[in-house]
Formats: sequence, structure tokens, C-alpha cells
Amino acid sequence: MHSRPNLRRTLLCAAVAASLSGVAFGQATTGRIAGQAPATAGETVLVEGSNGLVREVTVDARGRYSVEALPLATYKVSLKANGQVVDTRDNVTLRVGAATDVSFDAAGGTTDAQQLEGVTVSATSLPKIDVATVASSTVITAQDMARLPLARTAEAVALLAPGASPGARGFKGAFGNRLVSFAGSSVTENAYYINGMNTTDPLSGFGGITLPYGAVDQQEVLSGGYSAMYGRSDGGVISQVGKRGSNEWHFGAQVLWEPDFARASARNIKYGHNNPNPPGSIFLRNDDNHEHSSTISAYAGGPLIKDKLYAFAAVEMERSEGNTIGDVNHAYDTRYTYKDPKWYGKLDWNINDSNILELTGVNQTHRSNGNKYAYDYDDNTIGDYAGTDYTYKTKAMMYVAKYTSYITDDLTLTALYGKSKLTYYNEPPGTGVTGPFIGGVNQQNPALNGGSPITNGQTLDTVDNPDHESTNRNLRVDLNYKVGNHSITAGIDNQDSHDIDDGTTIGGDGYELWYGKQDPNLNISDNPFVGKPGDYPGGENGYYAYYRHYNTLASVRVKQRAQYVMDDWQVTDRLLLSLGLRNDQFTNYNPEGKPYLKLTKPQWAPRLGFSWDVNGDSTMKIYGNAGRYFLAMPASVALRTSAGSLAVNQYFTYTGIDSHGLPTGITYIASQTGGGVSPNGEYGQAPDPRTVSSKNIKSEYQDEFILGMDQQLNADWVWGAKATVRKLRNALDDVCDNGAISRAAAAQGADIDTLTIGSCYLSNPGRANVYQLKKDGGGYYNVTVTNDDFGFSHLKRNYYGLDLYLSHPFDGTWSGKVDYLFSRSYGNTEGQVRSDVNQGSVAASRDWDYATLMDYANGYLANDRKHQLKLYGSYQIAAEWMVSANLTVQSGLPKSCLGRYGANESDPSGYGSYYHFCFGEPSAYGAKGRQPWEELLDVNVEYRPLWADRKLAFNVSVFNLLNQQRAESTNPVSGSSGSVNDGYGQVNSYTTPRYARLGVAYDF
Repeated sequence: MHSRPNLRRTLLCAAVAASLSGVAFGQATTGRIAGQAPATAGETVLVEGSNGLVREVTVDARGRYSVEALPLATYKVSLKANGQVVDTRDNVTLRVGAATDVSFDAAGGTTDAQQLEGVTVSATSLPKIDVATVASSTVITAQDMARLPLARTAEAVALLAPGASPGARGFKGAFGNRLVSFAGSSVTENAYYINGMNTTDPLSGFGGITLPYGAVDQQEVLSGGYSAMYGRSDGGVISQVGKRGSNEWHFGAQVLWEPDFARASARNIKYGHNNPNPPGSIFLRNDDNHEHSSTISAYAGGPLIKDKLYAFAAVEMERSEGNTIGDVNHAYDTRYTYKDPKWYGKLDWNINDSNILELTGVNQTHRSNGNKYAYDYDDNTIGDYAGTDYTYKTKAMMYVAKYTSYITDDLTLTALYGKSKLTYYNEPPGTGVTGPFIGGVNQQNPALNGGSPITNGQTLDTVDNPDHESTNRNLRVDLNYKVGNHSITAGIDNQDSHDIDDGTTIGGDGYELWYGKQDPNLNISDNPFVGKPGDYPGGENGYYAYYRHYNTLASVRVKQRAQYVMDDWQVTDRLLLSLGLRNDQFTNYNPEGKPYLKLTKPQWAPRLGFSWDVNGDSTMKIYGNAGRYFLAMPASVALRTSAGSLAVNQYFTYTGIDSHGLPTGITYIASQTGGGVSPNGEYGQAPDPRTVSSKNIKSEYQDEFILGMDQQLNADWVWGAKATVRKLRNALDDVCDNGAISRAAAAQGADIDTLTIGSCYLSNPGRANVYQLKKDGGGYYNVTVTNDDFGFSHLKRNYYGLDLYLSHPFDGTWSGKVDYLFSRSYGNTEGQVRSDVNQGSVAASRDWDYATLMDYANGYLANDRKHQLKLYGSYQIAAEWMVSANLTVQSGLPKSCLGRYGANESDPSGYGSYYHFCFGEPSAYGAKGRQPWEELLDVNVEYRPLWADRKLAFNVSVFNLLNQQRAESTNPVSGSSGSVNDGYGQVNSYTTPRYARLGVAYDF
């Protein structure tokens, strides 16, 4: 007999050492069990799952063991000596991507390891801190999702994570869901996963396919620090793992209702202070909008063949009906219906104890249709039927097959293949109206319309191709090998996306009519040149109009390949190093199948992390990581860069307006082309793929650095702190200053008259770019254009954040977490899109088109939140009653002012009032203060009667209990000193008003 050090400390740090598959892999679908037992010959650990999986591994000479790649389930873990069970831990549940410690100790503090038979052993407390994790991961379980008052979307769940905030309301996913910004990144830079399959929107990166809410077992949200196994995101990751069948059949159903009577009236949007209408006049009536919705869902899961074959299925149908009133320029009462059915199915086949096959199917559909009725803003009355609204139907179908083979205790192979198909059908509204769509009617000359805007009632603007669809294929193969203190994993991650028959044209008469007003003595555009309206009849007071022509149609694809290798090295019992290297390759093809963006040279992305178990007992860890993350350009980029798009405006003045809102007495304004002009040079010509992007272009990538600490205060409380720094090192956007390219080519000795210089080039803004200019007679001339040649500042998007949290896990009575984040996101570019003006053309924003558009841009970016405080938790106040709450307190987004360029308020690049000047003065992003703070409180009360054995539940959730409706964003476009934009400073949207959700559920 000999004395030992503190056994709990020894066992826990040994368990950490045993967890040799290392860090919590972002986007993982499995967990693992690891621990320590008193070492003795012939000792094994038997793991038996509720899913029928049985695995038995040997305890090594140091008393360590680990069981890798276990599907999420409930497990029974037994210690065996010489074939006999001597101790058992039951009801062990796993956390996705993490290690669960199950260690075995001998009673009494001392024992002879060689005499294990017959020894009575006792359980040790499981640690609250996973010291084998270096990622910044937030895992929300199905139990959490059922308890907390949350909207039933993956994005609403993701908002519980630190650094996650709602994206601009104007950006929505293909299924109508509002998106999320992580740590200041744009909403298109996130990745979505279901059961390990990448389901991110292949067109533009706006969201992804998600599971029915009740089918989610666990949702992992990563805001940084994930391993080399995964990439293609420099924002955040939303990874869902679906439920699966077990050896017992379970059934359940739920009905939810959001009644209109429990919905507070929404705030009306009033004209801004710069509008000529009387103060307080309503621009958009919201208080007459109504909506009610219902959701019916059900699930069933269990064994088809006990211990061998399992099935789980879930269905969900959400239906919403209501009305919405358009603004004064589109005065219709639209009565709509939304239908959102989803289903999920999963088969798990335990081929034997060493091989598992999983099959997953997911279907998600979003349908909308409606009818329009005339609406009179003067007396707030609804008039005659005016036609149908757009009919949309977006449908996704996804299948995934995953094979896992435990070749040996130390060698595991995983292979995944998945395919998804999305169809995007839309039917234009049947307005019965002839004529073009008319925009900007509030800027008609009031002397010509009798003081009231005149329109033709045409609501048909742009029309998407109804035969549009996309496909996505994902192949992953991962091989993990444990040797000594190392766990080495290598694999491939391949993805192919096709965007088929994607395009938009203008409906109605094939063109749009837009009215405008500005200072009559300023050019409408300096480049391309469009003259002053004051020089033409009817334009003396700055009134003008233009015809807009627009068309895109193409089929394109994107190929992504990646290889990686990583080593999780348990250097000591207390120190874990995660050393990874990933290599990504991206190729984007134009409609002819030729690559216009080929990034196949090695793009090395190191991922380095550490975790230090400070006390050796999992009560305190210090961790950190540094990584580089590359992002491919989605398929839709080709529509505006390599597919021959058309976007032309033809400007004129007018001296009259007829009864249909059409101008009369037209005089065309002189322009650079003598007709219509395109600021981006989009005249419908198909470009040479070699001249679409710069020759030396590099992928968008971001570097990230994280340092954190977690500490267990006692058995019930954990607190932590984390510092994060992110720097966007490179971006892709279109640059359209062909004048600067011409000057650089001439300075380098080129004969400009023999070269074809395009309009816009996909480039790396803020860096020197090499462009291939086509020569007359064949061949290309390479010209290098530096940042100084363009006159650009350097690209900048920096983020830093300090996160503090305090957590109390659910103990059967209550749980709670409080998280405070102080952060800053600043620079001169938000990323792939612009939230301040709701510009969603990925990598084709107004940013970087010309140097004048970037002058004085550096400031606080559109997704910057200086303060975020999140509190959520649940309390079992009685055996049958539980209350839950979710509180978010956050500072408002930055306010900006965009206007014409310089002190003389010119328009050197042809973009109107989109420069970083405000009435002649420089005005950076966020220079005009902040939107108001938001304090949003959601609450839930649940009743589970004992007479129904707690299988029946009634609940009421109230969202935005205080009915706080604060301005989320305002219009930043100011116009000029001589002609202030009517909408400048006007609110774009308010936070969602209070509403309630009633529910009843039964689980058997």
C-alpha cells in the first residue's frame, strides 16, 4: 500500500490526457468518452449506447482510455477487470465535439490496483470545464431549446452565442429567415452544417438549409478557433446535429399558435425631418398590419431492429397569414400567406460493433403568395382588388450518407457524402396593369402632378427566372490515428456548387422609370458623364428622370477542394497542443465552363491552439488559438462579373406628367455615350474570362487570435473571460476605375489604342493588382496597378472583443448564464455586402469601385456593437411549473451620412450621394452617432401536470415583453446642400413589437 496524491485531481488530468482526439472539432457530429481507471492487467472499458452501439477498449498501462467518434446518445460505461464488470456509470450524455470524462476511482483513497476485483468504487463529480477544447464554441441542446423562449430558427438560437447579433433586416436567407453577423463580419461569411454536411447557400452565402426545430439534438455555434478540419467561413458557424432513434420508441407532437390579438401594434415609420411633408406625416403605416401563425409538429423514433437498425422522423408545418401595408409610394394592402413545411428523417445502421452507417434526409420549403388591394393613405381605407402579389416557392432537398469504421481502437475512418438541390420558383404578380414600374414618385415635380404623386399602379419590378435551381455536393474523408501522446487526423473536404439558369430581368414593359431630384447646377454624374438637369427644359429646379434597363441570366459553378492534417498532442497531463494545417483551393467558372477565378495554388491556413489545465483537476484552464480562414466566392459573383450583365440608365428632363405617371415633354440629357450609361460598364457584353479578374488575385482571408480562461468557482458556478482579435487581411470586390488602369498601362509603355480595357475587374482592393488587357490581333498585355495608382487607402476591417461570462448549469432546479461583450468593429469595408444601404450584391458592392468612394470611409462599421449583455436561464419554481427568460441588452448600430463628393459636392464616379461626405464635409462610417440602445426581454412559462406524468406540457412565451420598439437603422443617403434627400435620416425599421406564442406538447 502506498499513499497517493489527490485522486480526483489525478484522474481528471489523466482523463484529459486520454482524450487524444483533441479539440472540440467545429461542425462535428459526435462526442467522445475518456477517462482514467486504476491500471491493472486485463482491464477494459465497455461502452453501451441507447442507440445499440457497443464498444470495448483497453485501458493502457497508465490507466488511460478513450472511445472516439461516438454518435450523440445516452451511454452506460462499465469498467471490467478480467472480463468481470466491477463498476458502472450510467446515463452518460455527450456534448457534440467534446470529451466527456468518465473516470473510475477506488474507494477509501487507497487501493491495490492489482486487487481490483470486489472493490467497491464510487463516482467522481464530472468537471464543468472541458480542458480538451480550444475552440470558441457554444452548444445549445434540445433541452435548452425546449426550455428557453426562442424563435424557432437556427439563427435565433445562434444569437445566444457571444458576439452574434442580428444582421440587417433587409438581408434574408432563401427561406425568409433573418441572418446573423458574428464578430462584425458580414452575414454572407458564415457556414451552415447539418449532420456534418455543408448546407450553406451556394448562391450568395445568405444562410443555409436548417432542421425542423424539434428535430435538433444539439446546435453548436462557433465564433472562432475551430480546427483545420473545417474552413470556408470567416464569420461564424452554425452546425446542427439531428436526433436519432434509440432502443426505445418515443413519439411526440406539438401545436403552437401566435394569435394576432396578442401582437402589439407596430410603430409607423414617419417621414424624416428633411421631407417637405408636414412633420409627423406617415411614410409607412405599420399599425394596421396584422398576422397570426400556427405550427404543428410531430416526431417518432425507435428501433426497427433492436441494437441494429434505428429510425427517427420529424415533420413540421408552419403557416402564417396576415396583411402588410406598403409605403405611400406603393400604397397597397397586401394580404399574404406563408407556408413553411419541413421534414427530417434519419436511419442508423450498426453494421457491427466496428462499423456504422448513417443516412439523413432533409426537406425544407418556403412558399408565399398574396393579393393586393388599393390603400388610401388620406383616409386609411382599403379599396378594390388590384392584383396578385409575387408567388415564391423555394424548396430544398438534401441527402447525406456517413460511414464510420472503428478499424482498431487507435484508428478511425469517417467518410461523408451529401447532395442538396434547391429550386427557386417565382411567379410575377398578376396586376392587370400595363406600363413600367415607376420608382421615386415622391420626387416627381409637384408643379406637374398637382402636388400628389401620380403612378400607374404597376407593382411588377424585377422578375427572377422561374426555372432557377442550384445543386451542391460535399465529400469528406477523415482518418484519425492515435499513437502515444499524439492524435493525428488527415483528410479531404471537397465541395461542388452549380447555379443553374440564374437570372433577373425587368418586368412590366421591360424597363423601369425612376424620378429623381438634385441640385440643378451639378452634373448627375461626372464619370460616366451625365450633364446638369438645369441645362434642359423642366430641369430648372433639379427634377429629372431616367429609364433603367437590367438583365442577368447564366449557369455557373464553383469547385472547392481542401486537404488538411492536424495533430492533437498531449504534451503533458496538463498541456494540450492542437497543431493543424489546411490547404484550400477554389475555382469559379463562367457560363461557358471556363475559369474566371482560379485560386488553386496552395493557400495555407495554419490553426494553432493550446489548452492548459492549470490546477490539473479541470477546475481552471487557460487556452488560446491563432488561425487563418479562407473564404471562396459564391456562385452568384459570376452574374455581375463574367456573365455579360446589363445595367444601364438613360437620363432626361420632362415638362409634364400624364395620368399614368409617365413623363411628357422629354429632353434627353447629354451623356458620355450619347445615350444610356452604366457606372460599372455593364452594357451586356460577355467578357473574356481572362480579363474578368486580376491575374494575381488572392482569396479573401482573415487572421484570428484568441486568448481565454475558464474557472470553476465551485461545483455549481463557472466563470470565464476571452479576448478576440480578428483582422481581415484580404478581400475581393469589383474595381471599376478603368481610367486609372489606362494611365498605369500608358506609364508602363503600353500602346493604349491597341488594348481593350474593361469596365470592372474582380480585384484585391488595397493591394497591387495585375490586369490582363486584351491586345488587338490577339494576346494580352499585363499591367500592374498599385494602390497608389488607384488612390486607394489600404483595406481595413479589424475587430476586437473582450467577453466575460458567469454560468450555472441546469441542476434540476435552475440554470443561468450572463455574458457581457465589449467589442469594436472598425475599418473601411464591412465585407462582401453593405448593411448600411442594404446592398446585397456579393463582392460587387459600391466599395472600391473608385477611390473617391473610399475617401474618409474609415470608421465604425455597420455591424459594430460596442456593448452586448445577454442573460438567459430557467427556474423550476415547483414540480409542475418552470419559468424561463432571455434578456438581450445591446448598444445601437452606428449611424452614417453619405452624400456627394467633396466641398463642391460633385459626383466624380457617377454614384450620386454615396460618398463619405455629408453636405461637403468628410463623414466616415459611424460618424453620426448611434441608434438607440435595445433592451429586449423574452419570457416563457411552462406547466407540466403530474397527473399526466409530466409528458403533457402547456406553455406561453412572450417575446419583447416590454414592447420596446427602437429604431434599428436609418437612411444614410443625404443628397447635397442644395437638394437634401427627402428620406435622409428616416427610420428604415424598428425592432419587432411584442407578440405571444401559446403551445401544447405531448411526449411519450
